[in-house]
Amino acid sequence: MKYLFALLIFAPIAVVARLAGAPAIVVFAVSALAIIPLSGVLGAATEAVAEHTSPTIGGVLSATMGNLAELIIAAIALRAGLIDLVKASITGSILGNLLLVLGIALFAGGLKYPVQKFNRSLAGSSTSILLIAVFGLVVPALFHGLHPDPARVATVRMSHYVAGLLVAGYVAWLIFSLWTHSGELSAERGTPAVTVAPKWSSKKATIILVLAAAGIGVVAEVLVSATEETVKVLGFSELFVGLILIPIIGNAAENSSAILMALKNRMDLALNIAVGSSIQVALLVAPLLVFLGMVFHQPMDLAFTVMEVASIALAVLVTSSVIRDAETNWLEGALLLLAYAVLGVAFFFF
Repeated sequence: MKYLFALLIFAPIAVVARLAGAPAIVVFAVSALAIIPLSGVLGAATEAVAEHTSPTIGGVLSATMGNLAELIIAAIALRAGLIDLVKASITGSILGNLLLVLGIALFAGGLKYPVQKFNRSLAGSSTSILLIAVFGLVVPALFHGLHPDPARVATVRMSHYVAGLLVAGYVAWLIFSLWTHSGELSAERGTPAVTVAPKWSSKKATIILVLAAAGIGVVAEVLVSATEETVKVLGFSELFVGLILIPIIGNAAENSSAILMALKNRMDLALNIAVGSSIQVALLVAPLLVFLGMVFHQPMDLAFTVMEVASIALAVLVTSSVIRDAETNWLEGALLLLAYAVLGVAFFFF
């Protein structure tokens, strides 16, 4: 954590660079470096606040706040009218967590341990929820493709209802994993409970949480303001930036936790972080952005492009194939990384 705090110096530098009229690519790079430690501090503060609550409430808080940094960045971009970038970042986050993050975790852990195992019930329920999430993203795309709607009015209206249903699915997933079947899905089954004194007081943790969220909001504003010009300078498409760069920036700190857990052979936690984050993006973040589009008068729908939907479906299929037997090795991690690289190349030239 001390290293993250040291990197926070990039936050004021990013603001100053923007106000001083520095080149857009410099502003973008510095802003990206600033968001990484801010996301890490936000996650640490969330965990600290959760330590002062009951296990159930703490679990809900940690799960719901897991992608707050990415939600803030996407919300700022949505308010700026960069709808395609926002939708691409949703796709990129799901793909990144399922293929890149989980792939690195399985590969790194597999080099240290020949075979790594995790909770079979956790793997099964995660696969089922992922398939439902894909269902919720495929149907709007089919509707838009098959229903004449050039202005996307009906597509947006339909997406509002689908978004509400996806949030209901997210709530059901929380109830299932944190209440009714928490024992079966526990990441630390068989491990005796250990009482640890909270590192921060409740007041301190809350203040840091609010400040970190506010800091991400400010720096995200700077990042988004430089995105369009940076895209032109680098020659990348807005789709590629949203799919690859933005998700890595917003989730870097959280993703590193999954890799560290795999290196400690705590595969249930690694799977929870990587796959759970994808589930949250599909069932909570994406629907919330649809509702925020109404607030910002930026009509956003859930009808992603055929390429995006197909990529998500393939990623879920590959990930399900890897985790369904509840054990992994370094080769399966390498294959997930290969799949991510193939999609990255495809979107680069798309």
